[in-house]
Amino acid sequence: MPDNSRRRANEPQAVGWPHSTDEGGQCRWREGERELFLAVLPYKVISRGKHCLYSEIGVTVETKLERISQLSTENPKMVFTSIGHLINKELLTDCHKEMDGDKAVGIDGVTKDEYGRNLEKNLDRLVERLRKKSYKPQPAKRVEIPKDNGKTRPLSIYCYEDKLVQEALRRILEAVFEPHFYDEMMGFRPNRSCHKALRKLNVMIEKRTTSYVLDADIKGFFDHIDHEWAVRFIESRIKDPNITRLVRRMLKAGIMEDFQYEETEEGCGQGSVCSPIIANIYMHYVLLWWFKETVQPSLRGFAGIVVYADDFVCCFQNKDEAEMFYERLKHRMNHFGLELEENKSRLIEFGRFADVQRRKVGKKPDTFTFLGFTHYCSKSRNGKFRVKRTTSRKKFAKKCKEVHRQIAEMRTQPVAEIIKKLNQILVGYYHYYGITDNFRAIRNFRYRVSRSLFFWLNRRSQKKSYTWDAFIMMLKEKPLAEPKIYVSIYG
Repeated sequence: MPDNSRRRANEPQAVGWPHSTDEGGQCRWREGERELFLAVLPYKVISRGKHCLYSEIGVTVETKLERISQLSTENPKMVFTSIGHLINKELLTDCHKEMDGDKAVGIDGVTKDEYGRNLEKNLDRLVERLRKKSYKPQPAKRVEIPKDNGKTRPLSIYCYEDKLVQEALRRILEAVFEPHFYDEMMGFRPNRSCHKALRKLNVMIEKRTTSYVLDADIKGFFDHIDHEWAVRFIESRIKDPNITRLVRRMLKAGIMEDFQYEETEEGCGQGSVCSPIIANIYMHYVLLWWFKETVQPSLRGFAGIVVYADDFVCCFQNKDEAEMFYERLKHRMNHFGLELEENKSRLIEFGRFADVQRRKVGKKPDTFTFLGFTHYCSKSRNGKFRVKRTTSRKKFAKKCKEVHRQIAEMRTQPVAEIIKKLNQILVGYYHYYGITDNFRAIRNFRYRVSRSLFFWLNRRSQKKSYTWDAFIMMLKEKPLAEPKIYVSIYG
């Protein structure tokens, strides 16, 4: 009989929620738990020498990555120690074919077409540098993108060759980690979308005993990812030094802003090809793993979570447990170098029971915004409780201003061309915001677009081009796309 007692003693122990952080924000560990936190030690190790990742010679890169994904799925405790060699000329060539050539260029100014003119030699040199471990990514070009609140969002633009390496790295990380992500993580994943996240949230609120909702947002999430923690999380399943070396060099490549070089001590640049998968790995261990494996089992009532990138919503049945989780969440985020955005994070009473209780005292239930939709309590036609959603006021106003500016820029073009481009904008808008119960909002958006079009068409000359009646007649001949519901929340 094998000695299972020693093996069980070495297996990772779940860190209880009351003991996960102290009041000062520092994690408290029982003896030996710090290393077991990442559950690395007891994992089975797979190496090229002991296991055959792909048995047939000449198989494609996609087949190799599929095999890795299959092994990772079938063996949840497997650690890969030799997969860096998959970043070869074949994989990089495939990445080059799939890369979007219309993206902005990095500090070297090289486009996809320019790189592809001498593709064979460029890839040979790149693979040789990777083999000799002399490859170092160039600094990213930093640009600032305006946000809704008047602030700016930093965007990192990388050189084309670095994008190829990042894409290859992304595919390997995704093959290993994707099978282990929870279903509640919806952002930057295959066959996941914002609408699926909304459907899952809708089920938790309408079908489960949700009475309190924590709508949370992490302050500058991508800018404050801790590099050491990110590498440790990746090392929990990939022990190949070639992979971790690439991750470290990519994270610490630095940025160029106004011709000045700045080191990157923390954060993962938004705009990097592999930043979404690294962000998902970080959120998996910092939030979802903790919530699913430690928090949920210790609660008396129902608790659920939906995560999309750095935005997440938690649902609770009991108020005391929701408040306890909120406080512990702040400490845990601080421990991993993150901080909740207090202005965007709040715990509210929400759900069928909250709706009844608040209406008894003459108050309306609170609302919350998630993924561009404001959620509110309502009733169906037969009087049953329903969660309905409408376009967020901020998102609506921002899009109206954006379209108003776009019409101003193309007002000198023929009317038919203007309407053709506006219809492309409208249909794209309907495909996202055309969701159950939101018809009135998308119809209002179409009306605002028509008003902006009327405004700018009448400023193409000193005299008015159209009266309102003549404008309506023109739209009958060259109509704007009609609003349509494309997504069912119950689909």
